[in-house]
Amino acid sequence: MKQFFILSAILLSQITFAQDPAIKKTIEDFFAAFHAHDTVALRKTLAKEIAMHSISERSGQPKITVESVPEFFKSIATTPSNVKFEEKLLSWEIKQDGSMAHVWTKYEFHINGKLSHGGVNSFSLAKASDGWKILYCVDTRRKL
Repeated sequence: MKQFFILSAILLSQITFAQDPAIKKTIEDFFAAFHAHDTVALRKTLAKEIAMHSISERSGQPKITVESVPEFFKSIATTPSNVKFEEKLLSWEIKQDGSMAHVWTKYEFHINGKLSHGGVNSFSLAKASDGWKILYCVDTRRKL
């Protein structure tokens, strides 16, 4: 009987803490579109209300930058085709509560194969009628 309760508790915890795989897929789709310079595909991963910020440090002081979606799309679309950039995600932490999720990823950013900087991405997502959408994106940027 004791084994039954232990097994039941383990199965219940797996169900309780199970995450929708579409959350990770949304972030993967975001980066696939980002790397392909595809603003149409990028837009499909974002909520209309998205907010974007970056936090960098200069001389030990944090600098917060707000980036509008039009500026972000323009920077992606106008990057010359001979400039290849890749954000390598090193680890994932995903938390979900119903229709809300949070994704934390450590990353390294490479330009034309050379390490530029690294940090952490923090994404907040909401489940919409057409799937998970990124509501908020903030990243840290440090020279490595």
